[in-house]
Amino acid sequence: MNYVSTRGGMAPLPFSDILLEGLAPDGGLAVPQTLPKLTAAQLEAWRALPYAELAFEVLSLFITDIPAADLRRLTHAAYTPAIFGSEDIVPLRPLDDKLSLLGLSEGPTLAFKDMAMQFLGQAFEYVLTKRGTTLNILGATSGDTGSAAEYALRGKKGVSVFMLSPHGRMSSFQRAQMYSLQDANIHNIAVRGVFDDCQDIVKALAGDLQFKADCHLGAVNSINWGRIAAQIVYYVHGWLRATTKADQQVSFAVPSGNFGNILAGHIARRMGLPIRRLVLATNENNVLEEFFRTGMYRPRSAQQTHATSSPSMDISRASNFERFIFDLVGADGARVKALWTQLAKDGYFDLSGQLGEFGENYGFVAGASSHADRLATIRATYDACGVLIDPHTADGVKVAREFVEPGIPMLVLETALPAKFSDTIQEALGRPAPPPAALAGLESLPQRFEVMDNDAEAVRRYVREHAAL
Repeated sequence: MNYVSTRGGMAPLPFSDILLEGLAPDGGLAVPQTLPKLTAAQLEAWRALPYAELAFEVLSLFITDIPAADLRRLTHAAYTPAIFGSEDIVPLRPLDDKLSLLGLSEGPTLAFKDMAMQFLGQAFEYVLTKRGTTLNILGATSGDTGSAAEYALRGKKGVSVFMLSPHGRMSSFQRAQMYSLQDANIHNIAVRGVFDDCQDIVKALAGDLQFKADCHLGAVNSINWGRIAAQIVYYVHGWLRATTKADQQVSFAVPSGNFGNILAGHIARRMGLPIRRLVLATNENNVLEEFFRTGMYRPRSAQQTHATSSPSMDISRASNFERFIFDLVGADGARVKALWTQLAKDGYFDLSGQLGEFGENYGFVAGASSHADRLATIRATYDACGVLIDPHTADGVKVAREFVEPGIPMLVLETALPAKFSDTIQEALGRPAPPPAALAGLESLPQRFEVMDNDAEAVRRYVREHAAL
């Protein structure tokens, strides 16, 4: 299995190379040269597998340059009851006879990002040790990616993390999770701006090939294919838990801002997993919902990006969307490059003709949710079944209910535990969400971070001064 760039300018590379690279040299994103296919017999054979073993089976389809015994060891180290709290790793919880929650927030940072990051932490250390080199992770987070990456990579040999976050735009719990870490290889940078500003800095520095080489830059954002591959596993797991026969279809509702989480479902569907619909849920920052409704992709400026009560989706430019467009235009790298050139010049592109032709075949539908919707959904879900959900998951539940079909299980991908967004829970229910006992004093711990202007050169200087070389 080799990987190429969505923009057509990268020679095929094996998994370990693209794991360490982040952006492709031509500015595109790595995608498999060909997609593996899942058969009905294969899926049936996986029904009884524990999560770590299922992860090995799925990831081995994408990772062929790591010996099978080593890859199995990595997945079994990543997905343990000690890390995720139970043998299930990812429990399936019915809300009612129409919806179930796929519990992706049982990891150390209480968010779905742990599902991929725990594997990436193992994989990074393995590859770097084998090659005798170092890696400096430069990433941007709207809340959950940062803490998941830092908890997975803290203390790991040969890796330092430089994580940019929008100053004052995360919940107090999210800030505490990241900024309270005191490990020498963890560097938090709070940028005066929005998430898209942080992401633009990361892309600008990753696109400087000399700087990237000098500082051994890598990525853990969902531009890293390793993240997407690891997320495919829980779609397969969810389908296996929600069905009893090989041809049964399931729909998945996915709160998504950066398009990585739902892209993994798209890849699983293309591989042959019987997915009926992929339901994209956004908040007030509904650029992606607008695209699937109209075919127009029109990112908004920082000033037009709303600060909402589901802040991890306060994103206007979805960095992973390029991989879907690559599929939509028939894997034409030159066309993707031209579209992103147009996007930089005009601020939009219009694929309404091709979305109508191909988009429906990929099973996407979309909807948006507001602050009032979130509060109402949190209240209604708790009153009906005693389950407390976070604001992002509430966006997913609200939009999922609009697309339920008789006889088709609808699985809502849980985004985070409600304790991470206690202010919104307080507003919805009149009381805060209690944190897990182990994290009860988190927000009172000393915090270590740097505040910087929205300035790529300032970040460049900081990385050069603190990089592991």
